Amino acid sequence: MSTTTLRPAPGGVGCVPRIVGEKLRRAGLRPTRQRLALGWLLFGKGDRHLTAEQLYEEARAARVNMSLATVYNTLRQFTESGLLREVALFGSKVWYDTTTGPHYHYYVEDRDEVFDIPEAMLPQLTVPGVPEGMVVAGVDVIVRLKKAP
Repeated sequence: MSTTTLRPAPGGVGCVPRIVGEKLRRAGLRPTRQRLALGWLLFGKGDRHLTAEQLYEEARAARVNMSLATVYNTLRQFTESGLLREVALFGSKVWYDTTTGPHYHYYVEDRDEVFDIPEAMLPQLTVPGVPEGMVVAGVDVIVRLKKAP
């Protein structure tokens, strides 16, 4: 059995584990050691976007022992319970966003980085009509960027 310890994440502002436990319970998840540790890493640094691999590396740096599969499973559970939002990019790469409300993203191809587009920079977006019997479940906008030549 692996052990999970909660140590401050490098460069992080920290997050009280009790608060993470409450957040998990409100989402209908049992606060296991793995969920608490990953929740602490995810939500303790403010709004962020990261991949499962990035979170796994942060966990390793914080001396949280768990497999990459556990990280993927926990991210799936957090997403299904509404704690995270998936941002699917091109190919099979998925980013996880701690901001779950409606908003849009920039993706910097050269740096493989995702960040929010400030709301003030967005024009009014009109969603086209939908077929009968359907409703809009969400609108995803990703603006791809690269360094100018």
